[in-house]
Amino acid sequence: MTDKPAIAPGLTQWTGHEGLPPFQAIRDEDFAPAFDAALAEHEAEIAAIANETAEPSFDNTVVALEIAGDSLSRVSALFWNRAGAHTNDTIQALEREIAPKMSRHYSKIGTDPKLFARIDALWESRDNLGLTVEQSRVLERHWKGFVKAGAKLEKAAQDRLAAINERMASLSASFGQNVLKDESGWSLILRDEAELAGLPDFLRDAMASAARERGEENAYAVTLSRSIIEPFLTFSERRDLREQAFKAWTARGANEGPTNNRDIVREMLALRTEIAGLLGYPTFAALKLEDTMAKTPEAVNGLLMQVWDKAVMRAREEEADIAALIAEEGRNHAVQPWDWRHYAEKIRTQRFAFSEAELKPYLQLEKIIEACFDVAGRLFGIKAVEVKDVPAYHPDVRVFEIRDQADKVIALFLGDYFARASKRSGAWMSSFQSQHRLTLKNGAHGERPIIYNVCNFAKPAEGKPALLSLDDARTLFHEFGHALHGMLSDVTYPSVSGTGVSRDFVELPSQLYEHWLTVPDILKRYARHVETGAPMPQALLDKVLAARNFNAGFNTVEFTSSALVDMAFHTTPSVADPMALQAEVLDRIGMPSSIVMRHATPHFQHIFSGGYSAGYYSYMWSEVLDADAFAAFEETGNAFDPAMAERLKRHVYAAGGAVDPEETYKAFRGRLPSPDAMLAKRGLAA
Repeated sequence: MTDKPAIAPGLTQWTGHEGLPPFQAIRDEDFAPAFDAALAEHEAEIAAIANETAEPSFDNTVVALEIAGDSLSRVSALFWNRAGAHTNDTIQALEREIAPKMSRHYSKIGTDPKLFARIDALWESRDNLGLTVEQSRVLERHWKGFVKAGAKLEKAAQDRLAAINERMASLSASFGQNVLKDESGWSLILRDEAELAGLPDFLRDAMASAARERGEENAYAVTLSRSIIEPFLTFSERRDLREQAFKAWTARGANEGPTNNRDIVREMLALRTEIAGLLGYPTFAALKLEDTMAKTPEAVNGLLMQVWDKAVMRAREEEADIAALIAEEGRNHAVQPWDWRHYAEKIRTQRFAFSEAELKPYLQLEKIIEACFDVAGRLFGIKAVEVKDVPAYHPDVRVFEIRDQADKVIALFLGDYFARASKRSGAWMSSFQSQHRLTLKNGAHGERPIIYNVCNFAKPAEGKPALLSLDDARTLFHEFGHALHGMLSDVTYPSVSGTGVSRDFVELPSQLYEHWLTVPDILKRYARHVETGAPMPQALLDKVLAARNFNAGFNTVEFTSSALVDMAFHTTPSVADPMALQAEVLDRIGMPSSIVMRHATPHFQHIFSGGYSAGYYSYMWSEVLDADAFAAFEETGNAFDPAMAERLKRHVYAAGGAVDPEETYKAFRGRLPSPDAMLAKRGLAA
C-alpha cells in the first residue's frame, strides 16, 4: 500500500500576514504531489454530492459545489501565479503536465450523470424554489456549465469532448510558453553612442538595467518588453535598428523552430470548431457569445465595422501627415510600421508642443500608485496601507491592506510592477482568494479577497525612481480597476464574486477607472516632477488633455483589426491556414500596410492562451459602457459625485455576476448606452 500524496501545509494553510500565503515556504517541487492530493480530495467531495441520498436542494447540491475543492483552488491559485509572474523550467514542465490533467478532472465532473441529474432537477423546478436573484444566477451558471461540458451528450461524444478539452489545455500552455521564450530570449545589445541616437535618459537607464540583468556591462539592451520596445521605436533615430527590433517584436511565436505557434493555432481552431459542433452550435463564436451582452457574432461585427470605417479613415490622414514629415526630412521611403511611432511622436511634439520625454518625468510610478489609491478613496471610501517586510512571491512585489472607513481590513492587494525574464508580458489582475459569504468546511465563514496586479514596467537603476509613459499610467489605473472589482465584491457565492461576470462586461470596471487618471485635479496633485517635485505646469497639462485623441486612428486600427481577425477565426467553419485567413481579413477590410495588428496570430495570447477566444472585441464593447458611465459623472459636474459613486459601487463594482449585466448597468445609469460616447472619447465621432 502506497502513501497518499500530501499537500505541503503552506499551499493550503495560509498563515501569513492577514491570511496571506506563506510564499517563502512554498517550493516548486511541492506542487506536483499537492495537485495529486487536491484533485483526489475534490473528486471525493464531488462524489459525495452526486451520491447524496436526500432529494436535491439548492443547499445540498449548488452550495455544496460552491464550497467544494478549496484545497485545489488554493494550490491552483499559487501555481498559476507562479507560472505567469515568476516561472522557470520546473514550473513550465509542470504546467504542461497540469493543464491537461486539470482539464480531464473538470471534464469528468461536468459529465457526471448523477451530479447533473441533481442540477437538472433543480433547474427544471427553479421557479418553485423561492430563489433570490443571486441564487438564480448561480444555479443558471452551474446548469449551463454542465451542459457546455457535455452533460447532455451521448457517452462517445462526451469522451471526445473531454479529449479535445485536454488537448486544448496542453496546446494553450505551449502557446504561451513559446511566446515567453521568444520574448525573453531576444535582445539587441547596443554599445556605441551612435546607436543610441535620439534615446532619452529614462530609456537609456532602463536599457542599461536590462543589459546588466543579461550580464552585459557598459551596454544597453533593447528587449521585447513593451515598456522598452515601444519607447525605443518611438525615440530611436536609427531606422535600421527600429526595423530590426520591430521585426523581432512582431515575429514572436512565428520564428522557425520549436517556438513556432502556427501549427498550434491551426489545431486549436479546428478543435474549437469541433467543440461547437458537438454542442450543437454553428460556430465557436456562437457558443462563446451566447451568455454575453453581445449575444451574437453579427452584433459584434456590427460594432467593430462601425468603428473600423471611421478609424481607418482617420489612420489614412495620420499616415499622410507622417509621409509628409518623412519627405520634409529629405528621406525617400514609404511609411513602414517601424516608422509610425517615431514620426507620430515628432508630429505630436510639433502639434501640441510637448513630447513623451517631456511628460515622463512627471509620471513617477510611486505617485501614480498613490493617485490610484486616492481615487478609490474619494469614490468608494477605502484606503490602502502598505505593509513593509511582508514576504510576497517575489522581492519586487508590494503588499497593501485595503481598509474601509471604519479602518477594518476588507482586502489585501499585491502590486507586482516591474518586467523580468520570468514573467509573461502584458498586464493582468488575478486573485489568490475571492470574496464570498459562505461557510467553508474548515469552519471559516466567508473569505476576504486577496487580489494582485501584474505589470511589466521597465525597472529603473538602483536608487532611481521608475518613470511611466502616459500609456503605462493608464495601464496601472486599468489593472487597479480590475482589482477594485475583486476587492469591493459583496456577494454570497464564490462563482459570481468580483470579476465572475460575462466577458464583455468584465472590462467595464477597469476601463472606466482609467478616466480618473486624466481628471485635472488628479493630474495636478500627482503628476509631479521627479527632480523638483513641482506639479505639472498648467500649460503642459492642457496640452496633455488636448492631445488625448492624437493618433486615434492608429490606436483604433491596431485594436479593431485584431478583434475582427479573432471573430473571423471563430466564425469560419474550417480554417486550413490561419495566416492566410488573417491576411484575407486584413485585405478585405483595407488594413493600411503601415500598421500591423496589435496582436498578430502567432502571439495573440488573449485568444490562444488567455481566455478571450471570440472575445477580444469585449474591450471595445466595454468601452461603449465605460464612456457612457463616465459621462454620467461629467453630467453632474463632479468627477467624484458622491451619489453617482455610491450607485457605481453598488451596481458595478460590488455586484459581481450576481445580477444580469444589462440589468445592473441600467440600475446604475437608467438605460443602456449607444456607441456615441465611445466614438467621441476616441475622437472618432462624425
